Amino acid sequence: MKLTRLLPFAAVALLGLAGCSKSDDAANTSKLEVRLMDAPGDFQRVVLDVQQIEVHLKDDGNPDGWKTLNFTPQAINVLDYVNGRSALLVSDDFAPGDLKEIRLILGPNSYVVGRDGQQYDLKTPSGQTSGVKLKLDKATLKQRETFQLLLDFDVAKSIVERGNWKPGNDKKERYLLKPVIRVVAQDLRGGISGTVAPAAAKPQILAIRSTILGPDTVSTSADASGAYQIGGLPAGTYRVEYFPSTTAPTGQPAYRTVVRTGVTVLNDQVTLLGNTSLN
Repeated sequence: MKLTRLLPFAAVALLGLAGCSKSDDAANTSKLEVRLMDAPGDFQRVVLDVQQIEVHLKDDGNPDGWKTLNFTPQAINVLDYVNGRSALLVSDDFAPGDLKEIRLILGPNSYVVGRDGQQYDLKTPSGQTSGVKLKLDKATLKQRETFQLLLDFDVAKSIVERGNWKPGNDKKERYLLKPVIRVVAQDLRGGISGTVAPAAAKPQILAIRSTILGPDTVSTSADASGAYQIGGLPAGTYRVEYFPSTTAPTGQPAYRTVVRTGVTVLNDQVTLLGNTSLN
């Protein structure tokens, strides 16, 4: 998915005044959730070595505003989280207030497994040191409410093949990881879902919305049954495109690209698109 606005873990609780009871603390806190989901790419596995997650609580440029979340470093295959599935990274009580940024610190052990079955290291130019920083817009945690940040990782745009790499070269030098992540805030809860037939076409599904900054594109792929779902969409009118990733067997009707226009998405609702035939 295109990520222009984003693994079980817990956040540090930033709360409490001396002398307050536990019940008082609970009443004055909010809950923060951070989830990860993915748009597909042309790989068997895409594993991210996530070492640390931080949030920034102060104005831009203030180096003192970062808070480290209570996170266990681990490797995550992001391709496990498509078609509406997501990995819960953080879920814990947190102090009410504004969040300005979220930052992922990536370790040296990220890798992909290509369609050829070979494993290739992912070089991370900046994520291993300064981290992958993502701006947050209108991320305000309120008392007694849950706020969710959905990190929508775009595999196709995030993994870049070196132009001068050739078969036979060092496998560690083939790919660079330049994360493209869309951050979806809690109040963006529209979506679309449906099925495609035949499921064997294994299509990529794109939801495209026109904005003053240009097209905003979010994508996913259908699962083995032909079902798909895209969540975290702002309200608006979308064009939905279906691109088969395989060819039909000999003697069967060819798979075709299908475009549906005028698809309306409303806040807090999932628009049901029914079945779409790709024959």
